[in-house]
Amino acid sequence: MTTAVDKRRRVMPRWRDHGRPRELVVRYLLLLFVLFITVGPLLWQLLSSLKGAGEDVFGAGASLIPRHPSLRAYREVFDQVPVWTYIRNSVFVAVLSIASQLVFSTLAGYMLSKPGWKGRKLVWVVLLASMMFPFESIMVSLFLSIRDLGLVDHLVGVWLPGFVAAINVLIMRAAFLAVPREIEDAAMLDGAGEWKRFRYLYLPSAYGAILVVTINTFISAWDDFLWPLIVLRTEDHFTLTLGLARLQTSSFGYDQRMVMAGSVISVIPVLVLFVITQRWFYKGVSSGAVKL
Repeated sequence: MTTAVDKRRRVMPRWRDHGRPRELVVRYLLLLFVLFITVGPLLWQLLSSLKGAGEDVFGAGASLIPRHPSLRAYREVFDQVPVWTYIRNSVFVAVLSIASQLVFSTLAGYMLSKPGWKGRKLVWVVLLASMMFPFESIMVSLFLSIRDLGLVDHLVGVWLPGFVAAINVLIMRAAFLAVPREIEDAAMLDGAGEWKRFRYLYLPSAYGAILVVTINTFISAWDDFLWPLIVLRTEDHFTLTLGLARLQTSSFGYDQRMVMAGSVISVIPVLVLFVITQRWFYKGVSSGAVKL
């Protein structure tokens, strides 16, 4: 007895049957290529940092896999530079940045999601326009402002220019716009005020977007190099990325393995945070949190 599936298979062109495996091969080859580009440099840094003292990192005689794996480069990094001081400073800036970004971007995004008040479109246009200017075009004026405030060589001076980002405000606005208006109307009929609706209705609906803002802010604050380089002067105030850059100076002999080890140390917290929160991060992105 002929079924509908058998009829569909007879009608379907044969080139599809042969083309599907080719499509899968091309798809996986592209995925492997992207994986090589994204993970390859980090894996190379990790393997290079584990090489022994007599192994070449660059050149014709260099190999990808360490012949004599050793943690000597990591021990020397911790011995020659105050890594824990740098980590403490970076954590301080990252925590301040996350706190300010969550507070101000959440409140601003909530206000932009509410229709009816004057100036809403103007604020929206200003936020979009501010994203069009690169940081390098305003860093001189930012530094002059920080200098006038007496915050040069202070960690607060590193944090202050980025206490809120326009992209995070737009992310939170999009998340709050996804809340159905009918639910808010029902809460208003039950006597819930503005603050209660924000606290118990909007915030629980935007947890995914909040996590996206938190991760993006942490990565931005942790990996920032140019602005701390401009603001900070003394070693006790250096952040991790700025402090580990000293490993490339001649005073430490420029050991390539130490430079690779410092790069791996700086990226470990970011990888750990992303691995722990990737499930909720992708959920927040896929739920429309970054839709502008």
